[in-house]
Order: sequence, then C-alpha cells, then structure tokens
Amino acid sequence: MELFLISAARAVVEMLGLCLIGQGVLHILAGRGRASNRIYQLFNLITRAPRQLVAAILPGFSGKAVGVVCFVILLLLWIGLAFLRKII
Repeated sequence: MELFLISAARAVVEMLGLCLIGQGVLHILAGRGRASNRIYQLFNLITRAPRQLVAAILPGFSGKAVGVVCFVILLLLWIGLAFLRKII
C-alpha cells in the first residue's frame, strides 16, 4: 500500500513538473500572445496551486522566479520520492 501511495505522489509531482516545463516553453514561444493560448491557460490552471504555495512560502520571489523555484522544489521532491520508493 505504501509503495502505491509513493508511486501515485511521484506521478502527480512528475505531471506538475512537466506542466511547468511546458508552460515555460510556451512562455518563450508565444511571447505576449500566451494569455490567449488555450494550452498555456491549461498549464496555468494546473500549476496555479503549487506556484501560489511557493509564493506564499517564499515572499521575496515574484514573477518568473516563482515558477523556477517551484520547478526546483518539485524536482527535488520527485527525486526524494524515487529514493524513498527504492528503500521500501
């Protein structure tokens, strides 16, 4: 049961990380027109909660830095869950 929960949490973290990468790529490619891009809006909707959590925890960061810090935190969490999964 623990292995399933760790794997499920890792999958959610992985999905959030990939959405942040996609959002960053679209931010670069679409430029100012990203607000009207449906895929960017979807990625924004999916990643809004983790970005707001990081912004609340680290009030000194703003704008693009929140997305980068959020991605780094998710990456470290993903790696940590992978190690935990190997241990169990």
